Amino acid sequence: MPAAPKPETLAAFEQAKGFMPTREGIALHAAATEAAALGLPLLEVGTYCGRSTILLADAARETGVTAITIDHHRGSEEQQPGWEYHDPETVDPELGRMDTLPTFRRTLHQAGLEDHVVAMVGRSPQIAAFWRTPLGLVFIDGGHTDEHATADYEGWAPHLAEGGLLLIHDVFPDPEDEFTGQAPYRVYLRALASGAFTDVSVTDSLRVLRRTGAGI
Repeated sequence: MPAAPKPETLAAFEQAKGFMPTREGIALHAAATEAAALGLPLLEVGTYCGRSTILLADAARETGVTAITIDHHRGSEEQQPGWEYHDPETVDPELGRMDTLPTFRRTLHQAGLEDHVVAMVGRSPQIAAFWRTPLGLVFIDGGHTDEHATADYEGWAPHLAEGGLLLIHDVFPDPEDEFTGQAPYRVYLRALASGAFTDVSVTDSLRVLRRTGAGI
């Protein structure tokens, strides 16, 4: 059983701006610690302000691998002005656009984890197109439209090594959650249907699967 996050790590996670509940965060940390045993990088799609990145970085620090996190830092659909998850504090006052990168950098610095994370600023499919390194973990937590969730899966799942873990956040099977969780749910179903992944665990809206075959 992977070790739980240290109290100071969990405190930093809970203080950071973001949406992941603690129960899911503990499950994320456990999966990251397990996946890191492969000796390969741990990759997150959807940094936002670094709340979940803290847990990936802590697992990377404890196991000697690197956490990689990808985001354009302009916010996903539901985080734009007028939507439920918009936070005015993330808006650049000069540009009038969301920019979560400064908050993310402060979050990592305050948690003492900057040296264990490589942050890539850009759109997930563009980065995935030139990526060549095998990964021990892929955590999909980016945009919640079918277009974005599918692009994240198709871009990154091929780089997941045999035995590696695929994590999908905000998986809500209930059709009432069409905007926030149905696209991740459809990606989850696709991964299972591919025959390349098997279920490992479910913690609320976080699904963990293991690559046990080829394909996506």
